Amino acid sequence: MSSVLTTPLLIAHQLPEPFLSLLTGLPGGVALQALPPATAWEVPEQAEILFAVPPRGGNVVVPDQKPPGWPGRLRWLHTVSTGVDEFPPWVFDVPLVTCGRGSNSVAIAEFTLAALLAQAKRLPDIWINSAEAWLPKPSLGTLKGKTLGLLGFGSIGQEIAARALPFGMDILAFNRSGGTPPPGVRFAGLDAVLTSADHLVIALPLTAATSGLIGPAAFARVKPGVHLVNIARGRILDHDALLAALASGQVGSATLDVTEPEPLPPGHALYTHPNVRLSPHISWSGSNRAAQGELLCENLRRYLAGEVLLNIVPPARGY
Repeated sequence: MSSVLTTPLLIAHQLPEPFLSLLTGLPGGVALQALPPATAWEVPEQAEILFAVPPRGGNVVVPDQKPPGWPGRLRWLHTVSTGVDEFPPWVFDVPLVTCGRGSNSVAIAEFTLAALLAQAKRLPDIWINSAEAWLPKPSLGTLKGKTLGLLGFGSIGQEIAARALPFGMDILAFNRSGGTPPPGVRFAGLDAVLTSADHLVIALPLTAATSGLIGPAAFARVKPGVHLVNIARGRILDHDALLAALASGQVGSATLDVTEPEPLPPGHALYTHPNVRLSPHISWSGSNRAAQGELLCENLRRYLAGEVLLNIVPPARGY
């Protein structure tokens, strides 16, 4: 990849202040220009690079229609998020797009293992606050010997597997990208993962192929009583089908960090269902922001050197 640079090189950005402190040691001739949230996609004409933030949960709104003249002189857009499905198609008119894939994976993997343990050990239900509550004592489960089904084996799925292996879990992964699984992990087809998993974790990117993937047909195939975890995107899961599967006992419990929409409307059944643990899209929290900054700086170094960048998003926005 070659790079025709302007002098000085202007990088427009939507990054919050804590993130900017990680962009240290920028080379001479590189200038940063902050974009106000209200006009964060009105990029200066002379800007060649844009550092963007995901639209969900922030104060930067992405318009449905492209700004006049977009993408102008932009040659590279980097979003600090792992997923890119929330951006409208016009954003990808920029010749080169990269993402923050991998920077949130450890935090999300830790959250997932906490969810598995909470289900097995019946947390927080077993906490007591009186002598009268000491008995009877409920039976607790274990992760050892249970099958963990991973739908998706990208960076997040790999980090989950690495943390589940020491618990003695049998790990099956549905991996659309092929390749050789690491020790302790077996790749399998979608049906095999659905029918075998005691804990089924959705870790797929949202694409046209995965939207609604876990719906009535999938729930008809899952192992009865399965614990379902979604830390990916809400649209991959059919919520009405989930509620039906919970009612029939086909699904024993669900841990949902993502929904569609976010937040769910007031009074939605998932808020109060006794077998559902719902969290507000927070599994990424605790991410290694330093790693995100290092990725940006490394990619900027590569860009200036005319080298291939890390985490390039294909034109079709697939993975």
